[in-house]
Parts: sequence; structure tokens; C-alpha cells
Amino acid sequence: MFSEEIQPPIEIPLAAISKDALEGIIDTFILREGTDYGLVEVNHQTKYNQIEKQIQKGDVKIVFDHSTDTVTLMTKNEWLRRCRR
Repeated sequence: MFSEEIQPPIEIPLAAISKDALEGIIDTFILREGTDYGLVEVNHQTKYNQIEKQIQKGDVKIVFDHSTDTVTLMTKNEWLRRCRR
């Protein structure tokens, strides 16, 4: 009987991603998350800049998930919790 091994998500180093790919990942994340930020609306460019800065600081990780064949963003804390499973 064939048993498919579940592969954990992997972190993609920022240095391994082109500027264009990073822009696409951030833009897709923003569009997927929506634009409702509470009482104060945050425009797309401001949100993009915030996320990009968090990625560069290491507070947000770029992650490839084998099970969904997608790339997404996770906070450092989300990533650490996922790695402990």
C-alpha cells in the first residue's frame, strides 16, 4: 500500500526570491487578506511597505506549503508554532 508522506512547509529565504516574485507574493497576500483594517483604512501601498519591512526584519516569513503547492506569508510566531508540530 502506498503511503504519501506529509511534507512540512519550508521557509524560503528572502535572498532566494527575485524582486518581482516578492512583489507578487506580497500583493497576493494583501488581496487575499482583504482591505478591512478596522476603523482606519490602510491603502495598498502603505500595507505593502509595512509587510515588506516586516519580511526584511525577519518578523514575517515567506513559506512554501507542499500540501497546497502555494507560497504564503506567516508571522515569525506562526512559523515557530508550525515548526513545533
